[in-house]
Amino acid sequence: MELRQAFGRVLKWMRVQQKLTQEDFATVSSRTYISTLERGRYVPTIEKLDTIAPVLGVHPITLLVGSYALKENRAVAELLAQITQEAERMDLATAFPDSSKTSHQS
Repeated sequence: MELRQAFGRVLKWMRVQQKLTQEDFATVSSRTYISTLERGRYVPTIEKLDTIAPVLGVHPITLLVGSYALKENRAVAELLAQITQEAERMDLATAFPDSSKTSHQS
């Protein structure tokens, strides 16, 4: 499965789980755009992803993790464990020392 198709399926699944309509995204995007995302026609930019995720009540990374898990046919927990290991190996906790002072949660 292509990533854009996986993203579309995850976006639609999360939207339906939250009992949201495509129109509920009107403050951040058009219904048509959300529809094209859900059909796997396009993938959003990282900036657009950052505006869509809060409507769903999730962090943007949650949408990405779900998408990659579906694309790669992997368990979410397995993918998150890999991400944690890679972040530790790359020492991301100390790479940007000032980032721990502010929280940017969706």
